[in-house]
Amino acid sequence: MAAIGMRDEMDAYVGARIGLRRSALGLSQAALAQRLGISFQQVQKYETGMNRISASRLHRVASILGTSVGAFFPSSDGVQDADRDGGDQMLKALISTAEGRQMAAGFPLIEASEVRRALARLVSALTPGEGVRT
Repeated sequence: MAAIGMRDEMDAYVGARIGLRRSALGLSQAALAQRLGISFQQVQKYETGMNRISASRLHRVASILGTSVGAFFPSSDGVQDADRDGGDQMLKALISTAEGRQMAAGFPLIEASEVRRALARLVSALTPGEGVRT
């Protein structure tokens, strides 16, 4: 167990993944903090691993960032998940444009699940070829 004030490797790993995801979506620490109802300094401490994030707050972070809680952790066998690699590639493609970043930032904030599904169908219908796989 880590001593108080000492960084735990897993806390640092989880925090770094939160920071990567947040940055990829074009969100500032202040924007994420505001959505969580905490200070940006607290987000900064989570991302550096200086503070451990609670399970309930991690769940809220995952929801805000449009991903699963598991996306912040390494796989149990130490090998990167094929699904996660594919997800990372899709995320990179999404954030490669200003419009994609705007969509990525706003999508998890849409409360109505039927509206999210309709938007996903619209994107799939507008995609050339086979469309977007979900």
